[in-house]
Amino acid sequence: MAKKNSPSSKVQLDPYVEWSHHFGRVTLTTFIIYMLLVPIITCAVYHCFPSISTMIPGLVTILIIMVPTGIAEVGGYTPILGSSSYLTFATGNLMNLKMPCVLNAQKLAKVDQGTPEGDAIALIATAVSSIVTIVIMALGLLLIVPLQPLMNNEYVATAANYIMPALFGCMALSLFGKGGGKTYVKNRLLSVALPAVLVALLTIFGIANAGMASWLMLVMIPLSILCARILWKKGVVRVVPMDEVKK
Repeated sequence: MAKKNSPSSKVQLDPYVEWSHHFGRVTLTTFIIYMLLVPIITCAVYHCFPSISTMIPGLVTILIIMVPTGIAEVGGYTPILGSSSYLTFATGNLMNLKMPCVLNAQKLAKVDQGTPEGDAIALIATAVSSIVTIVIMALGLLLIVPLQPLMNNEYVATAANYIMPALFGCMALSLFGKGGGKTYVKNRLLSVALPAVLVALLTIFGIANAGMASWLMLVMIPLSILCARILWKKGVVRVVPMDEVKK
């Protein structure tokens, strides 16, 4: 009888998935090194290294917010983003830009999340979104002075207030829609019903606020997974073929 850790029992990844994860690890590691080298080299050249006592208060304040946020985002969004997570977390704008692009691209391409096809579409959507963002930012810097009268226009300012609702609206449409893949998770929204009610009650009674969002995510994501597993065991949440949903 072969051992479980024998080479024959090793999980074989799709060639694209294996390549994308290898390339993603290399590029993200390079990105982190470059990101850390910029302040180190700057401080070394200008002889302005801050003291440890000066850095600790600022580091603690930032880490209290960013550590739970980072853990929650990686755990919550990686199953959707797949190998595009490396590029997404490196370029940022996760919730307000990358996620709507990925969800809508997967829906338009009619592919399922967690598949090699869905992985490839997510990476393409993330890459295109990043390139478009860079181009728009570059144009904005070049045209900031000529366009200043237009940006100060009251109608443009009013329209700008609806940018975030429009982006989150894209995500909501993808969440409530049936998607375009080969399968559909029936009653999937029931798995987040309890966490949603708990967050609403904590907010209504003043226990939770916007500053606690990252900590709430650390608790609610595992709770959502637990609820989904219980409902799946009971047969309430089921994965069904898309043909069955369309009938």
